[in-house]
Amino acid sequence: MSVENRFQFVKSASCDEVMLLEASMNDFSYGTHAHEEFSFGVTLSGRQDFYALGEHHKSYSGNVIVFNPEDAHDGHSGTDDTLHYKMLYVHPDQLNPMLESAGVRCAQDFRIEHTVQNDLVLQGHILRLANLVENKASSALEYSSTLFEFAEYLAHQKGIQIDPKRRIKDPVFERVRDYLHAHVSEEVSLDALSQVAHMSKYHLLRCFRDYFGMTPHQYWQNYRINRAKEALSMGMSLTDVALTFGFTDVSYFNRRFKPIFGVTPHQFRRTLLRT
Repeated sequence: MSVENRFQFVKSASCDEVMLLEASMNDFSYGTHAHEEFSFGVTLSGRQDFYALGEHHKSYSGNVIVFNPEDAHDGHSGTDDTLHYKMLYVHPDQLNPMLESAGVRCAQDFRIEHTVQNDLVLQGHILRLANLVENKASSALEYSSTLFEFAEYLAHQKGIQIDPKRRIKDPVFERVRDYLHAHVSEEVSLDALSQVAHMSKYHLLRCFRDYFGMTPHQYWQNYRINRAKEALSMGMSLTDVALTFGFTDVSYFNRRFKPIFGVTPHQFRRTLLRT
């Protein structure tokens, strides 16, 4: 095998049934095969040529490739340039409950029709999930919430959409919210939240998002960031704030803080000192 061909597999720390392949290949060709999982890929550079479902396909840089379970296919680089892509494998046991919660009936029969797609939103979902697999610090709650949003988009592609209900104060979700507030500095699991709500974790994902406008993980992160901002304004050091509110280090705290407030925690505190 040429040194130009590289295949690196990474397994999700949050879920055993999710795996990521990052591949760079030039003179390698896959034999005809099929996977038990859904396969979601993004061509990052080069061109991937393959035969599947009775047709020849070409995936250019930025395109998405989707194989349903048991879809037979082969694959190779379609040009002299090195092909670089990421492929996410999600077992139906993981995806199907999310699809059902997103409104898909008979999720076991769910199939994605278009093998190659030029869809930036779908690409974003795949790369976001891939990043969570690569990042060993990702929490199970973040992974579940992200996979649910992905399943919702797949359902939306099929024309399936659940209209959110008008918000009426509900003690169930107020109780879940209170639990999140009480565990602001800890890792919170979706299983724990489902026990608090007394409903399945997949149903909780959709209902919580309908109620608060955010997934449980998004809500929890937002609450932690707001409490961290208050602590910064009271003079707590960046390191102490990061550790107090459950961020693994200052760098991770920076990455979560800036998209919300437009500045890093250090810049935010420096601005306060000037006023």
